[in-house]
Amino acid sequence: MSLLGNTALPEPEGCRGTMSAEEDTKWLQWVTRQFETIAGEDGEINLQDFKRALNVKESFFAERFFTLFDSDGSGTITLQELREALTMLIHGSPTDKLRFLFQVYDVNGSGSIDVDELRIVLRSCLRESAISLPEEKLDQLTLALFESADKDCSGAITFEELQDELQRLPGVMENLTISAAHWLTPPAAHPRRPRPLTAAYWHNHRSHLLCLAVYVGLHVLLFALAASAHRALGASVMVAKGCGQCLNFDCSFIAVLMLRRCLTWLRGTWLAQVLPLDHNIQFHQLMGYVVVGLSLVHSVAHVVNFALRAQTEASPFQFWELLLTTRPGIGWVCGLASPTGVALLLLLLLMSACSSSCVRRSGHFEVFYWTHVSYLPMWLLLILHGPNFWKWLLIPGTLFFLEKAVSLAASRMEALCIMEVNLLPSKVTHLLIKRPSLFHYRPGDYLYLNIPSIARYEWHPFTISSAPEQKDIIWLHIRSQGQWTNRLYESFKKSDPVGCGSKRLSRSLKMRRSQRKPQLSDYRGVSVVSSENHQFCNIKCYIDGPYGTPTRRIFASEHAVLIGAGIGITPFASILQSILYRHQKRKHICPSCQHSWMEGIQDDDMKLHKVDFIWINRDQRSFEWFVSLLTKLEMDQAEETQEGRLLELHMYMTSALGKNDMKAIGLQMALDLLAKKEKKDSITGLQTRTQPGRPDWNKVFQKVAAEKKGKVQVFFCGSPALAKVLKGHCEQFGFKFFQENF
Repeated sequence: MSLLGNTALPEPEGCRGTMSAEEDTKWLQWVTRQFETIAGEDGEINLQDFKRALNVKESFFAERFFTLFDSDGSGTITLQELREALTMLIHGSPTDKLRFLFQVYDVNGSGSIDVDELRIVLRSCLRESAISLPEEKLDQLTLALFESADKDCSGAITFEELQDELQRLPGVMENLTISAAHWLTPPAAHPRRPRPLTAAYWHNHRSHLLCLAVYVGLHVLLFALAASAHRALGASVMVAKGCGQCLNFDCSFIAVLMLRRCLTWLRGTWLAQVLPLDHNIQFHQLMGYVVVGLSLVHSVAHVVNFALRAQTEASPFQFWELLLTTRPGIGWVCGLASPTGVALLLLLLLMSACSSSCVRRSGHFEVFYWTHVSYLPMWLLLILHGPNFWKWLLIPGTLFFLEKAVSLAASRMEALCIMEVNLLPSKVTHLLIKRPSLFHYRPGDYLYLNIPSIARYEWHPFTISSAPEQKDIIWLHIRSQGQWTNRLYESFKKSDPVGCGSKRLSRSLKMRRSQRKPQLSDYRGVSVVSSENHQFCNIKCYIDGPYGTPTRRIFASEHAVLIGAGIGITPFASILQSILYRHQKRKHICPSCQHSWMEGIQDDDMKLHKVDFIWINRDQRSFEWFVSLLTKLEMDQAEETQEGRLLELHMYMTSALGKNDMKAIGLQMALDLLAKKEKKDSITGLQTRTQPGRPDWNKVFQKVAAEKKGKVQVFFCGSPALAKVLKGHCEQFGFKFFQENF
């Protein structure tokens, strides 16, 4: 067991300032128990135990902390030594805490910090934060911090100089106060979910709560009508017929929720304000669970009825004949009701099992895909099974097959080709596909992609990451997370990618010529850097779409907050390019003096007053996916004042040690100093400073609310866990929340 518990958890309330006596007692009791679990019989822990307890990536800090905690120099730490050190870090004076930090940096114990010692510490900070910088950049960081702190130019930083340097920066002393809590914190309680009875909850969920109420009411009505019509046949038949009537509706209407073209069209009508179109997949899943539940009840009721019939003396059939054969003549088509019912139940259970998240998100999407195609034999069996199902299926089924036919015709009308491929960090494949002449889409839309050379019959959905204004090409950024996406990445990772072998020499010549140019320019000057992972090719592919998403509402917002986690940036890449394009259309330049100004009138295409874009990444290399685009976005707004800028970027790197961690204070100070000097961030190269750790969402939304740029709408694409957190904060602040299905 780790002495620290979960170091990623937030600190307890009492550690944010001064603990109360009761909190102090409970905390020290918890520390004692944790210490005793890893200490030996002698009640002491050595350096190796201490490293495991701290769970630090870089042993430098573990060794420094161990040395400072080991007050008697015995080579082990007792519980008393640990408690005394932690008590000082929690309750000690700012000077005591600062002196501890100084001793961590004073590697040789000389009483001062020279430039080489500082470089060693900063190198360890970079490793701990999973930040990779060249040696020259490390030297620049070291010199920036050292020259700022070494006021007397003596070649060494004294304790007083370090104290003066830290006091000039706001919040540093507070960080020193709470940093120890990140080393040793008891497990935090799970955050409370939003209460469903609050006014904000009902306001944000009224449309789909109303639809859910209508759905439940319709089921009650259908069940009651069917059951009452068969009340003379007994309770089991009443239940079976009632469930069967509900299943008639569910098994036909469930297809309507997946009519992507119809839903995309509805998003452009007034019905988008009434119907919860953004929750179509959730309602589809809900109806799937309802179908499974009703089918089981329907089947059990019939089994009970068959068992009762078989027990009567007048019945000429045995139980298994009633259940598995056509001999009793049950059903409107050749007595097929019983065997088709058994087949339907088995198919349904297989489909539901293969639709579980553990299958879909474990890299076995193909299992989910091919079992879901069994809706076709299920509909055929349902028509043979129930005498009235074809009536329920007539309209939804016609719409469904019409949409499928249109999609098939549109996708096969023109064979496209993948023109270029970039292999990006974290196994992301950037495809550049020739855009069809009749392919019109809006920012944030997605399409289905089929590459016959990868899998002939598989179609997979991906968000379009290029702007609609980019007329000749379509961008797709595909993260390798399943079998198909991994095959795609690996096929291009090979020296001779799939489908390009016959053009090997031509591709080599194009690559050599492209490398003579520093960059490949695309729409609006956004550049794609040539590299060994950049390939020209001509691979055949097909696309189906485009299809709309909740992000279509962005341009009707006044203040939009776009939050992307990892590869969840893809819909916002398209949106940000389109926003800047529309924003630049309003810019006017005087031909005489070159003075530029913006029209203040908002048009129907874009009502935005402010856009906050927040991108959260785990590691440094993930920022390379769209760093060229973000650089261009910053350049487009370089001439505008900070207050007048339409777009504001916020970058977060979760693997980096936060500013509330004592181990990271020096590194964050150096990064800040160098960013001010060079006017760009050392991690991404952007003007926007990359923030370490996770965002404090309460502070983020407080800042957004204080700007008063109009009604705030939050758009998110990323993990479901983070979506729940953001949804709770939006309900607290009264912001509308839209989630992209990820």
